[in-house]
Amino acid sequence: MITSIPVEKIVLLLEKQLNSNFTLVDAEKTILEHSFSKVMEKLEYCFLHTDNKYYSCMTDVGVKKTYFNPFHSCQYTIFLYYYARIIAMQTEGRLLADKLYYLNKMMNGVDLYHQIELPAVWGCEHPMGSIMGRATFGEYFFFYQGCTVGGDHNTYPVIGHHVRLFANSTVLGESHIGNNVWIGAGALVKNTDIPDNSLVFGQSPNLIIKQRKDI
Repeated sequence: MITSIPVEKIVLLLEKQLNSNFTLVDAEKTILEHSFSKVMEKLEYCFLHTDNKYYSCMTDVGVKKTYFNPFHSCQYTIFLYYYARIIAMQTEGRLLADKLYYLNKMMNGVDLYHQIELPAVWGCEHPMGSIMGRATFGEYFFFYQGCTVGGDHNTYPVIGHHVRLFANSTVLGESHIGNNVWIGAGALVKNTDIPDNSLVFGQSPNLIIKQRKDI
C-alpha cells in the first residue's frame, strides 16, 4: 500500500490527535504501535476491493497500488473503525478503543461503535450523521450521509451483500435485506423483507420495491 505520508508519521498523527482530545498513556501508545500492522492489513484488503478512484494510484513504473491518505475523511473513517475494532477485540485496551471510536465521531461525524462488526469490505461517502448500529452486515456494504441501521424492540436487521444505503435512509428491526439492494434516499425500511436485486423507496409498511435493471 502507498500512503500519502510516511507510515511512521501516521501513528504519530493519531497519537497526537488522541492525546490532544483525551490524553494518551504510554501503555496505550504501545498498543497503538503494536496494532498498526494489523489495521493496515485490514485497510489494504478493503481498499483493494473498492472501485473508488481515490483508493488507488499508479506507481512510477505503471503498477496500480492501493492508496491511503489519512487526510481523506472517508478513508480515515474506515481506518479509525478498524483500529478501534482490532484493539477492542484483540487487546486489553478497551478504553483506548473507546477513545478511537469517539475520535471518529468527532472528526468524521459518524457513529461506528467498535462492537459492531462491519464486513471486510465496506465503504462510505460523506458519512456525516450516519449511525451503524446492531445488525448483520454483508460484504460490500456502502452508505452515504444521514443513514441509520438499528434495532426495534431487540430485533435487528440482516443485510445481504452489495447493499447500498443512499442519503438519509434507514433500516430498522427485523428486516432482511437481500443481495444487490439499493435503499433509496429518505427510505425507511422497518421490520420488512426486501428481495434480492431491488430498488427501495418510501416508508414501511408502504414501500415501493422495484427490480433493478442494471443487474
